[in-house]
Amino acid sequence: MNMDMSQYLDVFLEECREHLVNLNEKLLELEKNPQDLSSLNEIFRAAHTLKGMSSTMGFNDMAVLTHHMEDVLSYLKEGVIKVEVPIIDILFDCFDRLQMMVGNIQEGKPAVDNTDLIEMLESIKNREKSSPSSETDNKSSTVTPEQKDRELAAKDSMPFEFNQYDLTILKEVQTRGLNAYYISVKVAPDCLMKSVRAFMVFKSLETDGEIIKTYPPAQDLDEGRFQDRFHLVLINKLDEDTIRQRIDNITEVEAEVIRLIDLDSSQEVRPEAQVAKGSAVSRTPQIAAAGDRLPEESFRSNKVKQTVRVDIEKLDNLMNLVGELVINKGRLEQIGLTQQHRGDLNDVIEQMERITSDLQNVVMNVRMVPIEQVFNRFPRMVRDLAKELGKEVDFVIEGKETELDRTVIDEIGDPLVHLLRNAVDHGIEYPEERRQNGKPAAGLVRLVARHEGNNVFIEVSDDGQGLDLDLIRDKVVEKGLTTAQEVNNMTAAQVANFLFRSGFSTADNITDISGRGVGLDVVKNKIESLNGDIVVDTVWGQGTTFKIRLPLTLAIIQALLVKVGDETYAVPLSSVDETTMISRTDIKIVQSQEVVLLRGKVLPLVKARYLLECPEHENNEDVMYVVVVRKGQKQLGIVVDSLIGQQEIVIKSLGRLLTGIPGVAGGTILGDGAVSLILDTGTLV
Repeated sequence: MNMDMSQYLDVFLEECREHLVNLNEKLLELEKNPQDLSSLNEIFRAAHTLKGMSSTMGFNDMAVLTHHMEDVLSYLKEGVIKVEVPIIDILFDCFDRLQMMVGNIQEGKPAVDNTDLIEMLESIKNREKSSPSSETDNKSSTVTPEQKDRELAAKDSMPFEFNQYDLTILKEVQTRGLNAYYISVKVAPDCLMKSVRAFMVFKSLETDGEIIKTYPPAQDLDEGRFQDRFHLVLINKLDEDTIRQRIDNITEVEAEVIRLIDLDSSQEVRPEAQVAKGSAVSRTPQIAAAGDRLPEESFRSNKVKQTVRVDIEKLDNLMNLVGELVINKGRLEQIGLTQQHRGDLNDVIEQMERITSDLQNVVMNVRMVPIEQVFNRFPRMVRDLAKELGKEVDFVIEGKETELDRTVIDEIGDPLVHLLRNAVDHGIEYPEERRQNGKPAAGLVRLVARHEGNNVFIEVSDDGQGLDLDLIRDKVVEKGLTTAQEVNNMTAAQVANFLFRSGFSTADNITDISGRGVGLDVVKNKIESLNGDIVVDTVWGQGTTFKIRLPLTLAIIQALLVKVGDETYAVPLSSVDETTMISRTDIKIVQSQEVVLLRGKVLPLVKARYLLECPEHENNEDVMYVVVVRKGQKQLGIVVDSLIGQQEIVIKSLGRLLTGIPGVAGGTILGDGAVSLILDTGTLV
């Protein structure tokens, strides 16, 4: 009976992307360290898994390509072929093709002809086969992982050794009258969900026992990255027949080997020093001493976390519902204040506020995504760009675990691409030039993310030549953006900010990479649309750093409510440094600009009525309210009619017709049901 596989398509595409991310990462590691057997094993497992998945789903073009990749990778693993740059390049080409095929499958496009890549892969194998010295070696040494597993089962031998800590636990198990079993489990070749079968075996065996060691590692088992067998060490009180019956009761699996581990046998229990790299991963429980607790008591806290995939639209809907709840919570508080109710209503409002806040925090955390999802695509881009330009670049990523709201994650990728390309193209010098300047031949590009309060900071830095501020000044004057006198009086930061002007470029030649005057203005506009900001720090001859500040989320924020005329406006608290009151006599005029001296610093002032084009009215009061906002390194005082207070608000879109209005970031619904505009102080100023 033919099975309809279309229902599994979304899961298949998602898992393909995960394996491709892993494949790309490990290929980059293998290129840096050709002797890294663990990376090679990971690449082989990813290709093998992709082959099985695509074959099951009926995508034969992908299955055939990954099959030929698997053959070459097998030769590399066995040492028949050495890891060389041309082979790595071909494997990267295969990765690009696989990525394209996954995209085609999602869009419903026809299969791809991979003859060119298959011929390249075959030429690698044939080149080795034609070598006289390798003919006999190929016959004896090329052994597939499946053959290795079968040999292990036939010899009844374990694929891992025990370290001293494992031995301490096993001896303690023996003294307490428990049994330690080595078990080899075979999975049916046509099994569609191997990871599910492995989980069912673990679930069955861990009802009254504990698994302390597995091969492959537990993470590989959870993700189905293994062939048709897996091995484990089980501790319990049961006999062999009972264990075998439990395993055999699970469909598509069978217990091939179940054997008590003999601690007295030197051949069976070997020291860890003999373990081959990557041969086993322990699930050993963390206990202070052998006599403290039984392994099963200590391991329960270390089990692998179970996750579930959720459609992002469902999370968006959930976030919208929480937003409505926050709005209505504010309305209830407003009703409580205006009606001056006491007793039960206040208690209900307080309880609802606590529950709403907790629910909001949970939903916000669910929507948080590690920035690693964006960062993972950059190492390959930097590698390819450096090769194209003939430069040597060491690319370092820090803080991949830093989390951002998914709406911010979706938008931050393109700006970072521009900054990294600029760092490699404009920042890093050629190897000969770096050596002449006493620098290492390989330049360093760093991409760093970190949390600070309610913001995430991302830095893109390089140790290249830095920005030529004199060249920027000349270009500024040449383009008529300002006068020579004015630009010469500017600080380094002010001069560097001209790079963010639309159409501004210092490159003399237009290439595929740079010189068209687009890039940094797009970066700035995108980051400011996310309520963030960007500044640049540079030292000639030492390098350049672009610093980006982004809010954690764009959905629910803390805001300061202010009154301007008859309207109430919300100013995001992340851009507010402070609020203050000044007297009219404190205001001075400097170069036609109103300023005030605030704690020894000159603060420029601007009236919100003028910025928002509100009707003027006579205000004879001596006291004026000022909201001090920050844009990059600059501060500005916005004069408002009155301050209402701080409030949690839900950002709502103004719709397609009103999107892109300078100075307006969106709207929100206040506690009294009125609509208030959210000010974007960056573009407003």
